[in-house]
Amino acid sequence: MMGSMALKRKRGGNHPYLSGNFAPVRRTLPLTPCKYIGAIPSELTNGQYVRNGGNPVTNEELGREAHWFDGDGMLSGILFKESPAKHGDIEPQFVNQYILTDCLLSSITSPSLKSPILPSIATMVNPASSLLWIIWRVIRTLLLVLLSYSPGSKLAIKRISVANTGLFYHDGRALATCESGPPLRVQLPNLETVGWYNGNESEGESHVKLAEEAFGGTGVLSWMQEWTTGHPKVDPETKELLLYHCTFIAPYIHYTIVPTTTRGKEAYTSPAFPKLMNKPIPGVSGAKMMHDFGVSRQHTVIMDLPLSLNPFNLLKNKPVVAYDSSEASRFGVFPRRNPSAIRWFETSACCIFHTANTWDQVDHHGQAVGVNMLACRLTSASLVFSAGNVAAPQPTKETADKIRKALPRDGLDHASDLESSRWERTPLLQSQREFTPEEESEQCRLYYYYFSLTTGKITHQYGLSAIPFEFPTLNPTKEMSTARYIYGCSTSASSFGAALGRAVKIDVIAKIDALALIEKARIGRPTEVTGCVDRRSVAEVLSDNEFNVQDPVRCFKMPEGWYAQEARFVARDSTQSEDDGFLLFYAFDEAQMDEDGECPDNAVSQLWVLDAKGMRDVICKVTLPQRVPYGLHGGWFSEEQIAEQREVEIFRKIPALKTKEQRNTWDRIREAMIGMLG
Repeated sequence: MMGSMALKRKRGGNHPYLSGNFAPVRRTLPLTPCKYIGAIPSELTNGQYVRNGGNPVTNEELGREAHWFDGDGMLSGILFKESPAKHGDIEPQFVNQYILTDCLLSSITSPSLKSPILPSIATMVNPASSLLWIIWRVIRTLLLVLLSYSPGSKLAIKRISVANTGLFYHDGRALATCESGPPLRVQLPNLETVGWYNGNESEGESHVKLAEEAFGGTGVLSWMQEWTTGHPKVDPETKELLLYHCTFIAPYIHYTIVPTTTRGKEAYTSPAFPKLMNKPIPGVSGAKMMHDFGVSRQHTVIMDLPLSLNPFNLLKNKPVVAYDSSEASRFGVFPRRNPSAIRWFETSACCIFHTANTWDQVDHHGQAVGVNMLACRLTSASLVFSAGNVAAPQPTKETADKIRKALPRDGLDHASDLESSRWERTPLLQSQREFTPEEESEQCRLYYYYFSLTTGKITHQYGLSAIPFEFPTLNPTKEMSTARYIYGCSTSASSFGAALGRAVKIDVIAKIDALALIEKARIGRPTEVTGCVDRRSVAEVLSDNEFNVQDPVRCFKMPEGWYAQEARFVARDSTQSEDDGFLLFYAFDEAQMDEDGECPDNAVSQLWVLDAKGMRDVICKVTLPQRVPYGLHGGWFSEEQIAEQREVEIFRKIPALKTKEQRNTWDRIREAMIGMLG
């Protein structure tokens, strides 16, 4: 049914995140054979790469109120199916499906609905949005939720998550994520939706329901306290699932560890580690837009950054989402199973949406004396605004003075540093200045922190490379331990701010030898906070890569007009080298777009498999039957994981719409009220 359903799409709106290859696709496909060139590595046999992202099903009246983080979740995957006719032959098969959330099903079964049920993040962050308008959009959502419980409704909206952010695997389940609800289970490889996961089981699973405590616990706020980070972590050794739940009410953050169970021939058995559910984390300063966190083998790092996400901001005449660059960034470090023992570390304001890796520093007795963390650190929150085509607000003079006083003295000993501090906060959509790597506008770099557990201070904090760096990935066997190589997305634009201002487009895949650069910093220590170990630009790195195969920073440049998406690392079999593997990512040739910058219906994407060791050779390219819009996060799922999924009793389905003759009085009243709400 979804394959034939026409999306409501307003053409010609020129919103950068609803145009070109950001625009939603119009159809879904079952597993469909694809053509390819090159040689598909045997390590991919019967595994599947799947990427998540927003694909709004209702956007007729969006206008400027749209944001890259909005949209109904859609999964797009490639299954590397081994041919049954000839052993060793692989036939790649493409599949894409909507994630059937409560909001999506309600939207599909409400023909009179003109705009998404949830307010756009762009509305929440736009300084030009009036208080009355924001309040109305929130009230409208509440009314639509209430109407979903009325007679004639096909499905009540019990959870408001659109599940459009990430996708990971734990304990026999593939789970899609979004901060506004719990994970939602999907079934590989066909990508059917199973149901919401509560920390014990998923709806739709074929087993007896457990009476154990679930995400959110009990009580009047349990519906809010089950909201789960978009980036849960799975320990590659213990297989524990670690996550947190972020709310608007103190203590703001609750913390959960869900153990894995051992798969037997018939059923799952008791876990090896005890469950830790809904434990409050003390000391968080307020309601925050907290997207990710760090986890090592022994410790967890919570990031309390000066980016608030709080509806109570409206009472202070502030936007729901607000960034205060005069406030400190706070990092809470605690033993993995003891959040009450948290220790807080403070430093200059920044935004971090993704951590790359976190690992313990141990002494010769095996005791942790510090925690290392690599993260993609932004110098401001402008990404939140530019991803909604909204100019970021400039700080007041009072705020600017606070920033100037808060930065380290040795970080402001040159006029260029003062100039950089000012330009870093210029709205992205207005900034046209050229920047050197050291003072680049809207820096987003792979950044190194060291939290000393002996001194209680951050003793190291600086960028490793000056190139723009986001959407990190690494060899999954090295997560939470000392990983050498971090991969990520970059851009060859003159500045990261310029790239963001015209919608995020990735034309460079980067590989950084983090340990080599950390070691280099021991010889020539960079300036704390503002400093950087390797100050070369992307162009300089590409030039140096031609003759230096040992370069600690390597870049793969996409062909002209081609753009990539987030990559995922898959290791070769039986290898001793950490970087011996492949990077899988979707690629799109924008030469297919028309003169208005829109994609025709016959536009297609490809899946590229890049050699992760040399960062030069594309081993194979799979041509898909349609395009995959630029999206967010995904994952790689092995043949064993797909085979070991828990049994499903029932999948979520799209209800059949009633004909005009089948509608009763309640149906007509409900549709009329939805039409009035728009």
